[in-house]
Amino acid sequence: MFRLITDAHQLPSWNRAITEVLHAPARLEPGSLWTVRMHVPGRSWVSRSQAVAVDRAGHRFAYRPRTDDGNPSWSDWEWRVSAIADGSAVTVTVDLNPVTFWRKRLLIHVRRPGLRRELRDSLRALAEHIV
Repeated sequence: MFRLITDAHQLPSWNRAITEVLHAPARLEPGSLWTVRMHVPGRSWVSRSQAVAVDRAGHRFAYRPRTDDGNPSWSDWEWRVSAIADGSAVTVTVDLNPVTFWRKRLLIHVRRPGLRRELRDSLRALAEHIV
């Protein structure tokens, strides 16, 4: 499970909001960069992410994506995979950091419910991908 989550080339196979990987590092390490095309109903954009932590022994992966349009807003993502009796448990945390007026006042409220849905869908797709 952890290998799948940290393989940037595989992102579109389980994250339906990612339609294309534009650039991916050969091996993901702290500081590695990758670029994807995102799509949610009504919007499409390029997102650039940088790995903050890649702890293969502890099964922890953290990164910071930003849009490719120069907006200073960002989010921090962390994925943790834990072994359980019948497989793996995946925990995801997201810290959204809107900076500009419109992202603080409007887009954050629009994006949050969709993001929850996308996370549920991605976790479901991950589980199906592994089975």
